Amino acid sequence: MRWDDLKFFLAVARSGQLTTAAKGLKVDNATVARRIHALEAALDAQLFDRNPKGYSLTEVGQRLLPSAEAMETTTLEAQAQVQGRDESLDGVVRLGAPDGFGSFFLAPRIHKLARRHPKLELQLVAMPRIFSLSKREADVTIAITRPKSGRLMIAKLTDYQLHLYASSDYLSENPPIKQLEDLKQQTMIGYISDLIFDPKLDYMPILGRKVVPQISSTNLIAQLNATLAGAGICILPDFLAGEQSGLQQVLRKSFSLTRTFWIVSHENTVSLRRVRETIDFIRAEVRENRDIF
Repeated sequence: MRWDDLKFFLAVARSGQLTTAAKGLKVDNATVARRIHALEAALDAQLFDRNPKGYSLTEVGQRLLPSAEAMETTTLEAQAQVQGRDESLDGVVRLGAPDGFGSFFLAPRIHKLARRHPKLELQLVAMPRIFSLSKREADVTIAITRPKSGRLMIAKLTDYQLHLYASSDYLSENPPIKQLEDLKQQTMIGYISDLIFDPKLDYMPILGRKVVPQISSTNLIAQLNATLAGAGICILPDFLAGEQSGLQQVLRKSFSLTRTFWIVSHENTVSLRRVRETIDFIRAEVRENRDIF
């Protein structure tokens, strides 16, 4: 069994597609298929089930995956130490974060880490989804719900508050809002219920069965922009909406939500210095700006 073949195994296991794996490894599909076949022949075992949708791991493949990932991590660490990259933080770190936290908190601050380590390449994926660390969709991710399984390193990042917000124009043009019952007569903005990627974001049932958003989006930034335009009332995080001069809190004393951000990494990559430094940077920035949360 050759380590080179395990690289191909990991690429296919994570993507489920020969084409995607080949693109990432910068080879053609035939090369990937040949190396997978060579590994299976060496182990005398079938590692993947082939089907029209792609490649999925067999039971044997699932058992091989943790060992292959551990070998990958050891190889990366050895290469970094020999080439001196561990000290200079050379390499890529991909950050996965919800759209609001990624776009409004991380994006304006991440340049500080980049300037500190010029050879470090930072990739910020800010979108409403759950990232798979086992498939290397990200090296570090910010989660709204604490993961319950997986070989992960998890730490609480911060609690954050949410309130109802509306623009000054909307509030002046619509009936006054004195209690939660009044929201039934208002235009609400929220998530598309059957497309919510995390149940902790399903806010509307908290307001009552008859409070249904007339305008909805999977994207928090779209909800913010609709609220700023005077389209209606929306539940928004304070760290995002509090920075917008055109918005006012609604029913502050009678409605407030608390949610939590968790910072998560895979136990096989957290030992890499570039990953540790990135995690430490994010935690330090959140501590320094804790008042906005």
